[in-house]
This record gives sequence, C-alpha cells and structure tokens, in this order.
Amino acid sequence: MHIKSLKMLVLALATSLAVSGCGTLGDKSDETKTWSAAKLYAEAKDEMASGSYEKAIQYFEKLESRFPFGTYAQQAQMDTAYAYYKQGDQAQALAAVERFIKLHPNHANLDYMYYLRGLITFNDQLGLLNFLANQDITERDPKASRDSFDAFKQLVTQFPDSKYTPDALSRMKYLVNALAQYDVHVARYYHRRGAYLAAANRAQSAITEYPDAPAIEEAMFILVKSYDSLGMTDLRDDANRVFLKNFPQSAYLTGNAKNRSAWWKFW
Repeated sequence: MHIKSLKMLVLALATSLAVSGCGTLGDKSDETKTWSAAKLYAEAKDEMASGSYEKAIQYFEKLESRFPFGTYAQQAQMDTAYAYYKQGDQAQALAAVERFIKLHPNHANLDYMYYLRGLITFNDQLGLLNFLANQDITERDPKASRDSFDAFKQLVTQFPDSKYTPDALSRMKYLVNALAQYDVHVARYYHRRGAYLAAANRAQSAITEYPDAPAIEEAMFILVKSYDSLGMTDLRDDANRVFLKNFPQSAYLTGNAKNRSAWWKFW
C-alpha cells in the first residue's frame, strides 16, 4: 500500500509539473494573448523607438490579425511599412506600402504612404554614386532613382498641399541631378573608349531629359568633343555655340573642372 501510494504521489507531482511547464511555455510563446489593441500598439511603438524593428513588426502583425478593424489596425499597417523601411528590408517595406494604398485609397494619411514609398527607394539611388569609389558606372542601374522620383511626383501631384510635399520636391530635384549625372558619366565612359557616337547620343539624351540639371554643363562639353572626334564639324560648331552661350565661364574650357566640388554634396 505504501509503495502504491508513493507511486501515485510521484505521478501526481509529474502531472503537476507537466501542466505547470506547459502553462509556462504557453505564456512564454504568446505573451501578448491577453493584450488589448491599445497595449499591443503601445508595446510595438516602444520596440520601434528602441530600434527593435523585428519585434515591433511582430506586434503590429499580431495587432492587425486580432483586431482587423479600427484605427489601430490601419495605423499598424502604416507603421509596419515604416519598420521594414528602417530595418532595411526594401521589398517588404514596398509591399506593405502598396498593400495599404490598395486597402485604404481614401485614407487621411495616404500622402504619408506615397512619401514613404519615395523614401524607401530614395536611399537606393545613393548606390548610383558608387562610381566615386572607382566602380564602373555602366554597372549601375538608375531604376531606383526613377522609381523614387515617380513616387514623389505622385505625392506632389495628388497632394500639393501635403506637409511632405516640400521635402519631396527637394528630393525630386536631387534625383533629377543624380539621373543626369549618371547619363553624363556613361557618356564620358563611352568617349574615353573611343565610342564617340554613343557618347554623343548619351550626352544629348541627358541634355534633352534634364535641361536644368547641373550636370548639363559637362554633357554639353562631351557633346562638343564627341562631334569633333567624329569629324562632324557643323554639329560640333552648333553644339559649341550653345555651350559657350550657356556656360561662358565654364571650368571645362580651362581644364579645371575636376577641382570643383561635386554637385550632389549639397544634400
């Protein structure tokens, strides 16, 4: 009898420990199961403020899953996109932005989402300037810059009075300069290698597409040199006349252009 009672006691203790253990694991695996939408959102914002973007995203996603209706869910969707952006996950950030725009086309903060979409791709265009570290410029693709410009343009067009519009306009100007500079560097690349027709075409493209960009001064200079190398004297003279009219004091005429500060450093 004593042995039987001892066995029953051990079994009871084991069962108790197992139940207790399961409860502990359950609580640990889902600490948010009793949280309200307000608490989930507050905790997610705290995690994001501390730089714990992955944890914040988990909380935002749980909030949206458990409380799919209401302002908290919509705010969580916007903050999820921002958290992915801060985390450096461009693909997920863009997907979150597009999803929000599709679900809430009339949302009061739609201008912010267009602005965020531009920001997400804006940083990528800095890679466009990697040629400054001796990277072959022809290996770079300016698609991110064009995507960012289009996103900011949509914001400016649809929400001209948005508080984000002034900054978007400044970034658009910067992006135009970056795209023009890209074309100019490609034109210079072609010219150095004796592909004068390709150089002239690329320089002309930059002049046509970005007539107000600072890089146009060099584009005009390359155009003149390319026509001269091709023996197209009439086109050379016409291009040179336009160049001198617009840039009479150009540093390219004296060979001192390389000593000037880079146009993009103003940002």
